[in-house]
Amino acid sequence: MTPSVGVVIPTTGKRPEQLRAATRAVLTQDYPGRIDLVVVVDGGDPIAVAEQIADVVAPRSKGDEPHCVRVLPNRLSPGLPGARNTGIAASDTDLVAFCDDDDVWLPGKLAAQSEALGPGADFSSCAIEVEYGTRRVPRLAGLTQVTKADLVRSRMVMVHSSTFVFRRGAYWVDESAPMGQNEDWDLALRAAKRQPIAHVDRPLVRVRWGASQYVTKWADRIAGLEWMLARHPELAVDPRGAARIYGQLAFHHAAMGRRREAGKWALRTFAARAGEPRAPIALAVAAGFVSAPAVLSLLHDRGHGI
Repeated sequence: MTPSVGVVIPTTGKRPEQLRAATRAVLTQDYPGRIDLVVVVDGGDPIAVAEQIADVVAPRSKGDEPHCVRVLPNRLSPGLPGARNTGIAASDTDLVAFCDDDDVWLPGKLAAQSEALGPGADFSSCAIEVEYGTRRVPRLAGLTQVTKADLVRSRMVMVHSSTFVFRRGAYWVDESAPMGQNEDWDLALRAAKRQPIAHVDRPLVRVRWGASQYVTKWADRIAGLEWMLARHPELAVDPRGAARIYGQLAFHHAAMGRRREAGKWALRTFAARAGEPRAPIALAVAAGFVSAPAVLSLLHDRGHGI
């Protein structure tokens, strides 16, 4: 029997066109099982959000199970983790999947990942297509399984929250994540510690980086990285992974004008791995040679982040 899927889309209701596109892409998946879509409104008006997506119709083939669409308020802690957990708690399906309200699932996504969750796997991801401005860049893992070691060494951007499909009851989002930062990386890492993540290495989700401003919330990003280092000490053990995080911390401090802190983290970056490129970039930002937004724009145009 095809497993039923509860799809959780958190939203504030502030970008209705993107939400409509995300909703339509979920409900038009060629998937014979039941899809229970839960749109969780964090801090906004659920009635207004329900009106935003009211005319998004999901065509269904004869014999397919009907879809269910609900719009609920975030009943747990304010922010993205609480909204996701509200959606999980409201689902009675076999599987749970996440989709951000500014991302779009591509055809075949749900069927491919549901099939990947065979014996010995309870968590799945897929490759993504990063959209920034007019460019779309595929990001592949080159793997069919993502391990703990992979996620310690690299954040692996393709293991993105909008790709997550997992067995209901197996995982919850950690609501202690500061401002919701890195809650998805934490969840994926916890899943990989249990057993490798089943990865479908085809771009089946379009991730729209241009619609989000979270990347420039420097203080929140610093807090999120420090939270991850405290929760997962192994991140500081792998030289490559540690250098990446230290380089990010150097960059974020530099973006805030904290030159001394940026220099301190840059030195730790060089000590962990001399060839880590984020350290010299952070020092260039700290010295005023280039702005942090300009660096991000250049990287995002190539489908990469800092």
